[in-house]
Amino acid sequence: MSSFSRRAFCISGFAAVSACGFRPVYGPGGGGNRLRGAVRLEEPEGRDAFLFARRTEERLGRGPASARYALSYAISVHAEAIAISPDNVTQRFNLRGRATYALRDTTTGAVVQSGKVENFNGYSASGSTVATQAAERDARERLMTILSDQMIARLLAAAPDLPE
Repeated sequence: MSSFSRRAFCISGFAAVSACGFRPVYGPGGGGNRLRGAVRLEEPEGRDAFLFARRTEERLGRGPASARYALSYAISVHAEAIAISPDNVTQRFNLRGRATYALRDTTTGAVVQSGKVENFNGYSASGSTVATQAAERDARERLMTILSDQMIARLLAAAPDLPE
C-alpha cells in the first residue's frame, strides 16, 4: 500500500512540475548547453580568483578566445574571528566571501546577466601555525567552489533567455 502511495505522489509531483513550465537545464529546450564551452573568463588575479575560475571552467568548459560570452568577476574575502578562548586566542575563523559577476555578449558588448553571490566557510585555528595556514587554504578553496557553483546556478537558470 505504501509503495502505491509513493508512486502516486511521484506521478502527481511530476505532473505539477511539468505544468508549471519546469524544464531541465540540460534537457531539450533547457538552454544549459548554450553556455557550455561558450564562456571566456577573464584572467584570474590571485589564488582565490584562480580557484574560482578553475571551478567555473570545470562546470562550463573553457571557452575559446572567440567565445560568444565573456565573464568578468570580482571576488572579496574577509576573515572574522568567531571563537575566542578565555586567554584571548582565536580558535576558529569564518571566511565571508562575495563574488560579483557580469556575463557579456561579445558580439554586442551588452551585459546579458549580472549579479552577486555571497557565502561563508570556516576553519579551525587550534593547531600549529602550519596546520592553521593549511586549514585556511582549504577553507578558501571550498569557499571559491561554493561561490562559483552559486553563480553558475544563476547563469544556467537565465540561460534560456540569453541571445542565441
